[in-house]
Amino acid sequence: MKWLAIVTAVLLLLGIPSGWWPYEYYVFLRWVVSVSSVVVSYGFYKSKLLGWALVFGVLAFLFNPISPIYLSKSSWVWVDLISAVLFFLVGYSFKKKKL
Repeated sequence: MKWLAIVTAVLLLLGIPSGWWPYEYYVFLRWVVSVSSVVVSYGFYKSKLLGWALVFGVLAFLFNPISPIYLSKSSWVWVDLISAVLFFLVGYSFKKKKL
């Protein structure tokens, strides 16, 4: 889960500069973030951290590619930035269980 969160955060940060990427990148980004959010949310749910599970569930809903939510470009910049920070927090705070 660590690498998935970090890769997702990097992709989110790369998507912030407007005009660099074709529209297809943002569709790809929606898929990556929504799937990653579901995986991370499920991990938090299994760990009984329901608040964090809800946060990443909301991200999955916000980035879902099936029924997209449309926001202004300036709003997406903030959403992408906050989402990237959350994914970096997950990626760098994840610890493996020792046997």
